[in-house]
Parts: sequence; structure tokens; C-alpha cells
Amino acid sequence: MNIVKTAVLGFALAAGPAFADGHATGDAEAGKKVFAKCKACHAIVDAAGNKLVKGGRTGPNLYGIYTRVAGTEEEFASKYGGSMTEAGEAGLTWNEQDFIVYVQDPRDFLQNYLDDRKARSKMSFKLRDEDDARNLWAYLVSVGPEVEATD
Repeated sequence: MNIVKTAVLGFALAAGPAFADGHATGDAEAGKKVFAKCKACHAIVDAAGNKLVKGGRTGPNLYGIYTRVAGTEEEFASKYGGSMTEAGEAGLTWNEQDFIVYVQDPRDFLQNYLDDRKARSKMSFKLRDEDDARNLWAYLVSVGPEVEATD
């Protein structure tokens, strides 16, 4: 029984910093596997230009997505659809809740966010499983720049 208690305590202490700040509630390791579905269009490249995860260039770089204003990734600016840019101008900054809803149905998310039935997303892929979306977010936050804890 002591082994189980020790293991649970060890996990809680190790996971504490990752979950205490409220930025991600999913499983980053599971999210790493989910990202395999995203690599056809997205890469993860840090600010110094180091490729953390090789991927396609159809979609924007997902490094540092947490709190990024939607539709503003510099190297992708000319490829965003008008609705994504409009959402960013309307105040959309990526957080776990919005990201999860977005990746489950990008067009529906933008239509609701902008209150515009004509809004469209250039991302046609849908990651329907909420747990996969939550885990993917946790992974993206874990490979991004360090973020400050919220009170």
C-alpha cells in the first residue's frame, strides 16, 4: 500500500506545475501521439528556428500558441482566411477552452465566435474527440515557451 501512496504522491508532485497554472488539463504525452494527425499541415518551430517537430507548412507553426492572438502567426499571415483574422481582431487569443472547441469543428467555432453564418476556416480537419483535443493542447503548451502561472 505504501508503494501505491508513494507513486500517487510522486505523480501529483511531478504533475503539479503542469496543471497548477491552469493552462492545460490534458495529458501531454497522449497529445504528442495525437499531434501525428496534425503534422501533415503543422510544424512546431521555436523562436530560434529550431524544428521541434517537423511537419507541413500548410497550416501555421503551433509553437507558442498559448495566448497567441488568432490569425497573427507572422510567417502564415498571407494564408489565413478572413474569418480567422477577423476572430483575432475581435479578441480571440488561444486558450484551452477555445482551442478544444475550434479543433472539433473549425467552421462552426468561427461562425459562433463571430456570430456570422458565412464565417469559414481554412482548416478542414476535425479532431472530434474532446479528450484528444485536450491532450493535444497540453502537448502544444508543453513544447511551447514557458508560460507564467495564473493566480
